[in-house]
Amino acid sequence: MNNHNLKNYLITDPKYYSNNQELFKINLTKVLKNHKIDLACFRDKESSNFKELALIFIETCKKFNIEKIVLNGNYQLASELNATGVHLTSTQFDKIKEAKELGLYVIISCHNLNDIKIALDNKADAVSFSPIFETPNKGEPKGIIALEEAVNTFKDINIFALGGIINEDQIKQIYETKAYGIASIRYFI
Repeated sequence: MNNHNLKNYLITDPKYYSNNQELFKINLTKVLKNHKIDLACFRDKESSNFKELALIFIETCKKFNIEKIVLNGNYQLASELNATGVHLTSTQFDKIKEAKELGLYVIISCHNLNDIKIALDNKADAVSFSPIFETPNKGEPKGIIALEEAVNTFKDINIFALGGIINEDQIKQIYETKAYGIASIRYFI
């Protein structure tokens, strides 16, 4: 299967990477060695040492020449720590402009076509569209047909499929929609 066009977008989670700084670095390094990653997002909604871990994340990703290194949600910190960009949450549409003004690459979480339109109107660089497949605690999956509709409706913004992506068969289905890439936590573990 030829999926050379799909961008691989890795998202971290303390459940799989740890929030112990040493272990975090070891786990992240192992994943980056085993996969061709184009973009990487540091996502951690629970640890008190977010900033310390974010620094290790950015430094480690730079060693692997990751094209885009983003932090989840906190665009001020992303700018301060010289990350490439930020992955804004679905409640942060009003922050796209501020993040762009800081010179950041901006991805935002979208859950419907209207969200994507707002992201595009506000000049976000990319969106994640989710959940595509069954994902714990993320509601009804959108499915491949909805992803294809999003990709065909919005040709002017890069769309990452996100949610429940854990195997090659799913990646093949996403590839066929011509989505920009896949975003996943578990697929890269």
